[in-house]
Amino acid sequence: MKTPHKHAELIKAWADGAEIQSRVNEADEWDDDRFPGWHKNAMYRIKPEPKPNLEVYARVTNDGVNSSFGWTGFGEKSANIALTFDAETGFLKAAEVLK
Repeated sequence: MKTPHKHAELIKAWADGAEIQSRVNEADEWDDDRFPGWHKNAMYRIKPEPKPNLEVYARVTNDGVNSSFGWTGFGEKSANIALTFDAETGFLKAAEVLK
């Protein structure tokens, strides 16, 4: 019996429409690969679904002398600022002043 190709399952998934990413070394970033070569020394995977952004809310106040900042939770009515973080990187993507 013939040994299946190392990437047989991924090849089948790609043929069925899955998006594939590849990299050569462990240190490399995963790159979208529209036409994978299915090299035995390369690594392949199905492209993961992106994680949704994380939105948090806070209240910032200033009385002319003192400033304060406090987290209000997720969608609290007392919030006056909304912060959006990229769930993949943890970096701040956007800040919005709420009315």
